[in-house]
Amino acid sequence: MPTEQPSSATFERLTDISADSPTLIEGLPGLGMVASIAVDQITQQLDLGYSGHIQIDDFPPVAAFRDGRVRESIRVNAGEQPDVMTLQSDVPIPQQSVRPLANCVLDDLAEEFERAIFLAGAPAQSEEDLGEVTGVATSDGMEENLRVADIDLAEESGALGGVTGGLVSACYREDVPAAVLIVRCHPQLPDPGAAQSVIENALEPLVAFDVDTSELQQQAEEIQKQKQQVAEQLQQMLGDGEPTETAPNPSMYQ
Repeated sequence: MPTEQPSSATFERLTDISADSPTLIEGLPGLGMVASIAVDQITQQLDLGYSGHIQIDDFPPVAAFRDGRVRESIRVNAGEQPDVMTLQSDVPIPQQSVRPLANCVLDDLAEEFERAIFLAGAPAQSEEDLGEVTGVATSDGMEENLRVADIDLAEESGALGGVTGGLVSACYREDVPAAVLIVRCHPQLPDPGAAQSVIENALEPLVAFDVDTSELQQQAEEIQKQKQQVAEQLQQMLGDGEPTETAPNPSMYQ
């Protein structure tokens, strides 16, 4: 029987990346959509140029679009002053595509950037935890970068899964300086508030840029209003008494 060929990924470059030693910031879909929301805001605010896209052999047959135009699903943008690259995707990365994507980032892009910063959402245990950021480093240098930026190191043990875990693991094995910013976020909803927090409290001091996050604050306030309205409607359905801790969550949040 013929052996199945492993999946591969390639970076199709459209423009040269002129920055000398940019920082790569990953914004792939994950819990709370924190990485996607934050990096989309950064890409727009810093006016990063479209450098190219990554194609993966077994990537799902989807057509991403925005503002009425189809575009590539996995994109790389870059700019100078500050020197920043971003890696974004409009659709979640399936498990079978994680390894070829990681190989492509290391083989085709690693020479372009000096260090990588990954964003990982983690479920908040309480309202007070929302937006809390801790860091994990792959090297002494990146740990020092986190300390200088006043980002607390994660004290607990744990593991990073999915596409972020695959990319971080690949960077660690190949001695590519990298850090993960773990952001406490809402476990069931997109969380622009957590995205705002990781930009203001971690990425801005770590990468030395300034991004207007007022739009994210407005989005967070609107979501909070909608949550409050649903909670009030639920309480009315349950009666005038206080809802119990065992009351089910509204299905729209599942």
